[in-house]
Amino acid sequence: MLRILLMPVLALSLAGAASAENWGDPASGRRIAERWCAACHIVSPEQTSGIADVRSFQAIAALTEDPQSLATFLADPHPVMSNIQLTRREIGDLVAYIASLR
Repeated sequence: MLRILLMPVLALSLAGAASAENWGDPASGRRIAERWCAACHIVSPEQTSGIADVRSFQAIAALTEDPQSLATFLADPHPVMSNIQLTRREIGDLVAYIASLR
């Protein structure tokens, strides 16, 4: 009985993991992050500096399990962020890159 109840939960968790991978191209997302985000965020393991009170992309990846929430935020970022206009493809690539850091 427990097995039957857990099957939908497992299916949903696997679907969520697969959907993050299908958002876009992580390599392209990394290039976008290095160009637009690295002045404030640490966007890759190789980067050594960012603004102290700004979360790294690895921290964002650990906190954000829902790729759609991240995509929605990137489409209309908070006012402190520079006014960048990302296309849907670029947003998808950034989401894929951030998800790859988990």
